[in-house]
Amino acid sequence: MIGLSEILNPPTGLLVSEILLISLILGMLHGATPDEHTWPITFSYAIGKYSTKGGMKAGFLFSAGFTAQRALLTTLGYIGLAAIYKEYNLDGPVYIIVGFVMAIAGSYILKGRYLHLPIDALMKHGSHEIPRDVPLRMTVVHGLIAGFGFGAYATIITFVLAPQLPSVIYAPLPGLMFGIGTMIMQIIFGAIFGNILRAKKASEEQITYVARKSAGRVLYYGGLVFMVVGALIIAFPQIDNFAISTGISIPNLDAIDVSFLLVVMTVGLIGLLSIITSFREAFKTTSQGEKGVMKRTA
Repeated sequence: MIGLSEILNPPTGLLVSEILLISLILGMLHGATPDEHTWPITFSYAIGKYSTKGGMKAGFLFSAGFTAQRALLTTLGYIGLAAIYKEYNLDGPVYIIVGFVMAIAGSYILKGRYLHLPIDALMKHGSHEIPRDVPLRMTVVHGLIAGFGFGAYATIITFVLAPQLPSVIYAPLPGLMFGIGTMIMQIIFGAIFGNILRAKKASEEQITYVARKSAGRVLYYGGLVFMVVGALIIAFPQIDNFAISTGISIPNLDAIDVSFLLVVMTVGLIGLLSIITSFREAFKTTSQGEKGVMKRTA
């Protein structure tokens, strides 16, 4: 029986079946713990669909792109080309790119344009038109990009497990199994996130407004936060080393660091504020009897 210590610190001489099992479990741990490359994006798209089916689809599509990238990553790890991650800290550039794509998607939802300035217009309360539908196809792109982020779990499958495989033919499999494990948990969490808005009694029109508006705001403002943090890490690399230990031995839960704070800021702070603000707008419109104000744009 493989224990948690062996999963997080795999020994050498493992069978292919053991490598794949460990990779799957690592993927499930990765998907279940607060990760800055998965939770903010899955949360945003899933809540925008406000249903179990829509949330699960968001989690699946994101993880599909992520899985493809992880399969490539473990292949690079097997042939030695992933060593670039040991030489350079790519967190900053990846955060900037992920944030930029998030902001583009958020801008489209809120304003119907993939790029729109000024920023304050996105939070303007003068209009209560229902924003555009959440473009789920963007989740695949997010998954592909986010897969280039590198953390403790990626280190294990790339530099510990992949090199133990008997040939390059098997090299994509640890990444594939890791992605499937992540996908399982992201589908589950996507379903949960997607049902958050159903907890409050509201009309279908109100829920649609709140869901899309919240998703757009989280993606847009969360994307800006990602880009700012990425730029700061590039300018001041020591920021990425900040960590306060929690005493928990599981990656993503073992420390309060930049990645953990990004999850808190996007899913916790921006996500919660966006939902509250959007609910107030939707119900204020109804209570004031402003008929026809909440119009559909898509």
